[in-house]
Amino acid sequence: MDVLVTGGTGFVGANLVRELIGDGHRVRVLARKGGDRRALEGCSVDIAEGDLLDVDSVRAAVAGARRVYHVAADYRLWAPDPRALYRANVDGTRHVLEAAALAGVERIVYTSTVGAVGIPKDGTPGDERTPVSLADMVGPYKASKFLAERVADELAARGAPVVTVNPSAPIGPWDVKPTPTGQMVVDFLRGKMLGSLDTGLNVVHVRDVARGHILAGERGRVGERYILGNQNLSLLEIFTVLARLTGIRAPRFRVPYALAWATAAAMEGVAALTRRPPQVPLTAVRMARKRMFFSAAKAVAELGLPRPRPRWRSPMPSTGSSSTATRPAPRGRRERGPVRLAAHPQEPLELLLRLPLPAPWAA
Repeated sequence: MDVLVTGGTGFVGANLVRELIGDGHRVRVLARKGGDRRALEGCSVDIAEGDLLDVDSVRAAVAGARRVYHVAADYRLWAPDPRALYRANVDGTRHVLEAAALAGVERIVYTSTVGAVGIPKDGTPGDERTPVSLADMVGPYKASKFLAERVADELAARGAPVVTVNPSAPIGPWDVKPTPTGQMVVDFLRGKMLGSLDTGLNVVHVRDVARGHILAGERGRVGERYILGNQNLSLLEIFTVLARLTGIRAPRFRVPYALAWATAAAMEGVAALTRRPPQVPLTAVRMARKRMFFSAAKAVAELGLPRPRPRWRSPMPSTGSSSTATRPAPRGRRERGPVRLAAHPQEPLELLLRLPLPAPWAA
């Protein structure tokens, strides 16, 4: 074993594990006992059972590793107890990074998020240098990741070989839970997206994010941060791409922000009583107040981050038996022919069939 990946059972982590194995690395994954390991299906890895908050198990997992990729995080936009996010994302990050530094690993790559990056007020894309503070963070998830980055900065200043990466909104295979972004895709396919908000995201294929982690470990400068992203798209543009892939009509109604806020607040009120996640977290609505557009120019220039050009606005070609899938049209919708899923890197929204899709789209 020469590489440790925390969060290897998650969306980004599982794709990173696959890329590392493909590069010939022997990989160990820190995973909780009894946790969901579906995303590692078919992967030959060494499982070290433990927990980010159990320092001894973290140190045991790190032992013998040359590189450590700390991908694990509590990625929820609502939680019954928000303190759980700070424990996992801040305290857990300190435990992993300190254990790795103590063990003398060659390189530590910490996975943050573009949520911890500043957004310019003039609407231009944010980058690694955009001013930002804790007061700019919306919700416990972003706040906890912002504070975790400060832990990474602190360790790097003390001599630990830490490089930080900030993925945007990854889409692709093995989002089995799914993540909030993946849930948006599933909700679209279930016909639950009756309207859209005036917002936007930077979307990127998850395999490019995984490759960006590896490149950061090889070429990244210690103490620096790198945005791993690709296309800036409005929410309506994202739904339009999904409509082209599936034949499901994109929502045309734009929900006023005040209505979205009030609806989400009511849902969270119910969630506080039921202890079940709301369909629309208030944090998600508050985040949507700004278009979350970012530039990955630094990662492209310094790391060689893949920057595929999507072909969303041209006819999607047939690329063989594995890249063309025919699905029946949803009831009440007009059949629009086969759904063509162009092979990566041309189509960052391909392989949606790895998501837990509802009938009739489930394979």
